[in-house]
Amino acid sequence: MSDLVEIREQVLKFRDDRNWQQFHNPKDLALSLSLEASELLELFQWKTSEEAVEKNLEKMKDELADVLIYAILFADETGIDLGSVIQEKLHKNALKYPVDKSYGRKDKYTSL
Repeated sequence: MSDLVEIREQVLKFRDDRNWQQFHNPKDLALSLSLEASELLELFQWKTSEEAVEKNLEKMKDELADVLIYAILFADETGIDLGSVIQEKLHKNALKYPVDKSYGRKDKYTSL
């Protein structure tokens, strides 16, 4: 988790060095997060998954970084501890998708 803490600190410093927190509210950060995720998705339009990755990997890295940066900023603005919520969600998913029922299957938990 120390890497996550260090990255969070770097993202917040970048923001604070530019005095951008004044523009960051939950709604606008969520909107920006969605837009960046859509830009990542757009790289797959009209291509197979393999073709998209082969042709756009560098762009994908940039878009994924934007998504993660906005997620960090959203978490900071709302007081959400990323490490804790990720661990909590993994626990919830483990209950919904037990290994013995979900291994190798793509079914939603309601169909297992």
